[in-house]
Amino acid sequence: MLGKTYDSQVCSIARALEVIGERWSLLIVRDALFADATRYSDFQRRLGIATNVLKARLDGFVEAGIMRRHRYSEQPELYEYLLTDKGRALAPALVALTEWGDQWATAGEPPILYTHSVCGAGITQEVVCAHCGRVDDPTEIQVVVGPGMPPERIRQKD
Repeated sequence: MLGKTYDSQVCSIARALEVIGERWSLLIVRDALFADATRYSDFQRRLGIATNVLKARLDGFVEAGIMRRHRYSEQPELYEYLLTDKGRALAPALVALTEWGDQWATAGEPPILYTHSVCGAGITQEVVCAHCGRVDDPTEIQVVVGPGMPPERIRQKD
């Protein structure tokens, strides 16, 4: 969707940015996830996004499997855009971005809060070690080569 790929990057972040890295993209997903927006007119009205940009983003999401188009009217022919499991799986990333924004990009108190619809308690996103639990210090996170790394990209030790 960016019009640019990151072919030289062997990184899942780069691959994700190719699909959802444009600024309107995450706002569209946010509204689909948390504001029940499904129709083209919902997104256009809520975001004030240019119609050509909105169409391109929604078409790209359908192509990427993040949303699916569902016809809800025959005459006139109208569609809604529904998140797939792949699209709904972006919720933790949006919660994490919101928490970062609340701490570093918002003056004052958080403008919105995420809560659990079942019990009403607050929702947070955490980095968790499978052995130790929550990891609060990002300097404790290290990157290691994963099984998907092409062998020719693995640096040879001298």
